Amino acid sequence: MVVRRPASALLVLGLAGSPAGCAGEPDAPGEVRAQAGSQDVTARPTQFCLDGDRQRYEVTPPIVEVSPDTTISLTVPGSVAERGWQVQVFDEQLQQVLGEVDVPEGTETFTEINSSDVVPPAFYLVVIEDKGGDCGEWTGAWPVGFLRAGG
Repeated sequence: MVVRRPASALLVLGLAGSPAGCAGEPDAPGEVRAQAGSQDVTARPTQFCLDGDRQRYEVTPPIVEVSPDTTISLTVPGSVAERGWQVQVFDEQLQQVLGEVDVPEGTETFTEINSSDVVPPAFYLVVIEDKGGDCGEWTGAWPVGFLRAGG
């Protein structure tokens, strides 16, 4: 797993409205699936580029309770895997980016994050679709919260 500090121009997550997919995307953005131990949840995007239009969505990200040293699996829609994506690691308030995890090109399911990889016991993993397409710098974003036991 590669964790690096994000560039200065970071995606701002608007939990009270975000955009969806880009050209060639379905009529609605897909969901991201997060699995950790016995927990299995889906997350809707906060933003997405849909048919060339920037979309914001009012959503409440799911929160997953995890044990220490648990593998976290993230699965994205096929169109996101084709475009490319990464995972941004945020603090428990979705305010500060703690790092980024690169996902190999074409990957639909990524299992290289462990619940003990992140120092604070409460954190968010945000799936970020790669930039480009009809909306330029505007990308899809799917946040999932995690609360590690013993923290």
